[in-house]
Amino acid sequence: MPSRQKQLLFSVSGLLGFSCALTAAVATGLPLWIRGAALCRTGAELVNASEPELEKFLGELSYGLFSGQRVKQCGLGGRASRFTFFPGLLNAIPAGLHVTVIFFCGVVILFSSVATGFFFFNAFGRPYETLQGPLGLYLWTFICLSSCLVMILFASEVKLHRLSERIANFKEVNFVFQTYSEQYDRSFWLFFLVFLLHGLNGILIRLSGIQFPFQESKEVDLGGGAADLMY
Repeated sequence: MPSRQKQLLFSVSGLLGFSCALTAAVATGLPLWIRGAALCRTGAELVNASEPELEKFLGELSYGLFSGQRVKQCGLGGRASRFTFFPGLLNAIPAGLHVTVIFFCGVVILFSSVATGFFFFNAFGRPYETLQGPLGLYLWTFICLSSCLVMILFASEVKLHRLSERIANFKEVNFVFQTYSEQYDRSFWLFFLVFLLHGLNGILIRLSGIQFPFQESKEVDLGGGAADLMY
């Protein structure tokens, strides 16, 4: 492939990598990962509320990785409050899993930035070391695909550990809340977009004519074996 086309492909990949780094950083900081509703079960059971009356006992809940907001409804008007995970909710949530999610968010941001630099270096520079050349492009892009791991870990924290329910019942003495509905908000889907863009970067690397590293080494080994047989 002509070098002009390679420059164009790597430049596009660099721009996509920069977009991924910026998107991941913004999504990590925004409190828009989950949006849902929490039912005041105690109040609803006291008055034996029917389906239309449940609206008086449904509060709102939205949060991200660091902070959020909740509105508790127990039939007498809403009580709005803000909360933070650090250090406020550490004793109420699976702290180890939550910190792991944040850690991998940082990994995606860091290596998306690294991949951006290497794409532009390969587009306009002369890579002379292994990690600055084809192997490096595949390596950094593969690490950035851990954005999928961020979504899996966060989804397990929400669904398996009932994160929304833990937050709704935090420091609540008189009432018991349960999750009525919840859905993933913009930040979660932004990380899915980051995952897709890094997958697209992998395809662009392949379109530039660069073989996969393991495929390359296999071909070299086969050639070496044939040469040995000749001698």
